Formats: sequence, structure tokens, C-alpha cells
Amino acid sequence: MEDSDIPTEAPATGDEAVPSRRKMLALGAVGVSAALTIRPAFAQTAVSVMNCQIPVPDASAAGRYIDAAGKLVPPGTQGAFPGAARPFTGEEVKRAFRGQTLPGTSYNQSQAYLQYIRRLQAGQSGFTCFASIQMPR
Repeated sequence: MEDSDIPTEAPATGDEAVPSRRKMLALGAVGVSAALTIRPAFAQTAVSVMNCQIPVPDASAAGRYIDAAGKLVPPGTQGAFPGAARPFTGEEVKRAFRGQTLPGTSYNQSQAYLQYIRRLQAGQSGFTCFASIQMPR
């Protein structure tokens, strides 16, 4: 051992005592068990976020069309699209935000639906799912 490895001061006493090796190992074990307990919860949350559903439009607006700006318009409006036949999953929407089209839609229809989803507000079906996929992990 070199001289620089030997402490030059006497260890502190009283309240400022250096924790023993045993205490440090115990603290490390507690940290590991906490991490192992929390990690499955994050995994479960990630799975539920990817399986949540976003109806386009929500049930209160069934039968309405969606224009290119994502607004609800009366059926038959020029340039607007009928609602989706089924809700989209969080995973499908997340992929669409990254550049893919929503399943079963054309590019323009997918873009209109994504605009609708971006405009969702608290209280509307699918809002919680949309908010969940926007959160960084």
C-alpha cells in the first residue's frame, strides 16, 4: 500500500463516524431490492399504455366525420373522413406519430385522425391513453 492510501487524519468520532462496511452493504441491498420491486411496475405500465385504446371519434361524436385539421364535422363534408371502424391502440398511435400510417387508413386519413387525437382533451375517450404515450420514459 502506498502512503497516499493511508488516511492522514484519525477517523471522526461521534455523529460524524464513517459508516461501517456492513452498513454500506446493507444500504446497497435495500437499494437493489427497491429497484427490483419498482422495475416490474414500470414494465406493467408500459404494456398497459401500448394496449390502451383511442376511439376516433369518441362515442359522443359517433357518426361525425373528421376533417384534415382533426375537427369534427357533419357527415358527408367534402375532404373529411368517416370515423375509424375500431379504436386504435396506444402502440399503433405511437408508431403513427413516428411516421407510419394508422392501420387500415390512407396517408391523408391517418393524418386527419392524428390531428383529432392531438386535440383530445381531458374527459374525452382516449385522452388518458394519448397522454400516457406522450410521457417520456
